[in-house]
Amino acid sequence: MKVTTGTTGAELFFERRDVVVARVDGELKDLDQPLAEGAEVEGVTIDSPDGLNVLRHSTAHVMAQAVQQLRPDAKLGIGPYITDGFYFDFDVAEPFTPEDLKTLEKMMLKIINQNQKFVRRVVSEDEAREAMKNEPYKLELLGKKNEAADAGEGVNVEVGAGDITIYDNVDRKSGDSVWCDLCRGPHLPNTKLISNAFALTRSSAAYWLGNQNNQQLQRIYGTAWPTKDALKAYQERIAEAERRDHRKLGAELDLFSFPDELGSGLPVFHPKGGIIRKAMEDYSRQRHVDAGYEFVYTPHITKGHLYEVSGHLDWYRDGMFPAMHIDAEHNEDGTVRKPGQDYYLKPMNCPMHNLIFRSRGRSYRELPLRLFEFGSVYRYEKSGVVHGLTRVRGMTQDDAHIYCTREQMKDELTTTLNFVLGLLKDYGLDDFYLELSTKNEDKFVGDDATWEEATRTLAEVAEASGLELVPDPGGAAFYGPKISVQAKDALGRTWQMSTIQLDFNLPERFELEFQAADGTRQRPVMIHRALFGSVERFMGVLTEHYAGAFPAWLAPVQVVGIPVAEAFNDYMFDVVDKLKAAGIRAEVDISSDRFPKKIRTASKDKIPFVLIAGGEDAEAGAVSFRFRDGSQDNGVPVAEAVQRIVDAVRNRTS
Repeated sequence: MKVTTGTTGAELFFERRDVVVARVDGELKDLDQPLAEGAEVEGVTIDSPDGLNVLRHSTAHVMAQAVQQLRPDAKLGIGPYITDGFYFDFDVAEPFTPEDLKTLEKMMLKIINQNQKFVRRVVSEDEAREAMKNEPYKLELLGKKNEAADAGEGVNVEVGAGDITIYDNVDRKSGDSVWCDLCRGPHLPNTKLISNAFALTRSSAAYWLGNQNNQQLQRIYGTAWPTKDALKAYQERIAEAERRDHRKLGAELDLFSFPDELGSGLPVFHPKGGIIRKAMEDYSRQRHVDAGYEFVYTPHITKGHLYEVSGHLDWYRDGMFPAMHIDAEHNEDGTVRKPGQDYYLKPMNCPMHNLIFRSRGRSYRELPLRLFEFGSVYRYEKSGVVHGLTRVRGMTQDDAHIYCTREQMKDELTTTLNFVLGLLKDYGLDDFYLELSTKNEDKFVGDDATWEEATRTLAEVAEASGLELVPDPGGAAFYGPKISVQAKDALGRTWQMSTIQLDFNLPERFELEFQAADGTRQRPVMIHRALFGSVERFMGVLTEHYAGAFPAWLAPVQVVGIPVAEAFNDYMFDVVDKLKAAGIRAEVDISSDRFPKKIRTASKDKIPFVLIAGGEDAEAGAVSFRFRDGSQDNGVPVAEAVQRIVDAVRNRTS
């Protein structure tokens, strides 16, 4: 709708109690702000993405007000909204305790029930400095106003482009400001709209502006939702996510571990985890063979010059492990007779695959040439971001590089995307959207025309897939744009899975050529494609997606046979031998545990199929099936039981 001068959002949406902020000509503004004539105005509801962000940022202000009531010496850092919540940083003498968080929640509820108003005021820099004279971090932010975009974590929330503004929490009865903060806003009209649908979740240490060279502060995290039911649903999702944490399940199911002796981000896979990983890789290998890929293998380290040619030392050095300087030769007096060279652990496989392509003359008849490798790569992730299997320093990429002509490019991209989506579905992921990452204007090689052609081609392929396409401006690698397959897991969380990157630049840098049909020498187009991303990360995602209850074809132990009594051990071994002969991973539980305990153990270990045999079963040549959900199918003939299990594994149906 359009409005006349002086009208406010509050007046426009007076009857809409769920509207908490206005979008005015595309910009979010507080409801009490006067509008210009002809402005295009849209009401933003509290349950919309923007409305939730405003709710959470407003709740962060209430929390900070409560903190300074509880600890008057606390100095304010920043307090932005984040995914599903908010945080606020404080400089305090002592860290916050869980008891402090409970006290703060009660104090926040009291503030909320006072129905304080959030009031915006525009101030000069001098006025802002006077208002914030006892807040040293806010004064520092004022000094960073002109560099807010690059000044550090969250600065833009406080002093972005435009006017300097302060938000007052105003007491409705007296009209006095009871608390204020330097902030860009916008905010809710009043605290009452926060209701009681909030919670403080945890506290931790944090560095000012996210820089480890700065002062260490204390950060409190929280969440806020439009209703108590929405808050409860969120808390249940978080609790379920904690139960599914792959690090926890990895230990419980004896799949993998992270020994301190090896170093951060360097996991080891135990025998059961190794079985899952091998099953994943074996199936992927077969699918790649069927799709016309050829397997290659490359070393873990290389001379630094290779990454000078590729550009990685210019653009990716911070993500690489430091160089190893070797091969130097010295005279007896210590002088250098032969200088050494820098070698690097391989951060990606593409430069080495280019060398394979370049190793001999290539003809157009060989294209598209699809090279595939389970290649080990190493990336120097900062210790603060290393996380279980999903963010590691040593990983195995299921990496492919496809070399084709420009005429083949679009069809090959389409084929590759369909192959990727089909294989991910085979592993149990089927809810996707696509993200198109385009050129980072500050970090790219090649010319604009080439980038535009590559980006346009990828966009056309993505749109033709019928999946939702979301832009990711500036998110491309330095050598070309990419499509990322974003997959949702069983909890609705989004994970970046496969990436498909179109690259005209590395073939140029490596001087790759093929002989065309007309006899001329031409550059191939290069498609980078990682399907899992990394085997480690994909296994972490699948562990959480399945909550450790892997489908039978991936499960490390597919069947456990449990005899009702010791007298039936031999009978159960005969059944299990038949399963093993059919290629099934099966074993018999002959531990000294009582029968009910064995059943509980199989359930805890998330075994897909439990076969039980007692006297009647042995006489009838049968077994009883017990499934993960506790249901049971009794008196199944052994041959039928074996076939059921073989079919389930072969068809990946359970």
